[in-house]
Amino acid sequence: MDKQPLIAPRFLNEFDATMQLIQGKWKIMILYELDEDDHCRFADLQHHIQAVSHKTLTSQLRELQADGLITRHDFHTAQPHVEYALTPMGQSLIPILDAICTWGTTHIDPALMARILCDE
Repeated sequence: MDKQPLIAPRFLNEFDATMQLIQGKWKIMILYELDEDDHCRFADLQHHIQAVSHKTLTSQLRELQADGLITRHDFHTAQPHVEYALTPMGQSLIPILDAICTWGTTHIDPALMARILCDE
């Protein structure tokens, strides 16, 4: 008999799986920026998400790419030119994020929020 290798589960359940993919201080903002612009360069993302450090943005982009939510395209030109875009899986998260955003704007006092993403 062929034995299947035992793989430890990465997620507790489907809710945990979804939340782990989008958790991170800047991931939702990155996903929203990429939804608004089909392709974004690193500098554009850094410009729109001003408070994020270079190191953190790089890390969050790598995690989103590893999880299959975004793609990274390196144009291999003399001047570094890399663009990021949502994958179909990443695009499928946008309606869910919109619903969470709508719930937050409906039930949370705007004075308690530093920024409102839904209106941008």
